[in-house]
Amino acid sequence: PQLLQNYVDVLMLRDVIERHRVSNVTALRWMIRRLLGNPGSLFSVTRFESDLKSQGIKVGRETLYEFMDHLEDAFLLNSVSVASDSVKRKQVNARKIYPIDPALGPVFDRSGKSNIGHALEVAVYLELLRRGCEVSYVKTRDGYEVDFLSRNLNGAVCLIQVCADIKDSKTYARELRALEQASKAHHSDRRLLITLQTESIERMSDQCEVIPAWRWILER
Repeated sequence: PQLLQNYVDVLMLRDVIERHRVSNVTALRWMIRRLLGNPGSLFSVTRFESDLKSQGIKVGRETLYEFMDHLEDAFLLNSVSVASDSVKRKQVNARKIYPIDPALGPVFDRSGKSNIGHALEVAVYLELLRRGCEVSYVKTRDGYEVDFLSRNLNGAVCLIQVCADIKDSKTYARELRALEQASKAHHSDRRLLITLQTESIERMSDQCEVIPAWRWILER
């Protein structure tokens, strides 16, 4: 953990603070901790600005947007926008944040809990990047969220929901419902529910394919 912490500190100093002459280092550090400590979570610059002000840290919204760009340019993290043909909707909706290294999440997570679900989601995102896919997330009209809408190099579109454990019937039904609703608004050639489970995983639903993560990663 200390090695990864040192890596982030060096990157922040060399590739962000010195390169872009950042003066509000405190706000930048808070942003890095928030983004890396909550992988796969939605992040709103407007809400984060309010959180900083409540802590007595004053920083402009445009500066925070610049910090986001700097961190992405430094290959520390990536942000994913909501799937939409509207540029305005993409701008006003929160973005999902993924560290470029899945090991960074636990280093900055202050909850003290092991979040296997988020770790799996990060791994799936990075695999989609490796395959050269365009990636966004889906927010349905009823408020359900689907983790990924991906388009591969051949143009095939896939809706992907990631859930480490689907043994609970309510959890399983919720994930399928989200995929079903998303498919009504977004065309897809394939719908997947990726999980860590291997027992009784061969079941298929009318809505999607249920597949263990290891098998999906090994697909060609």
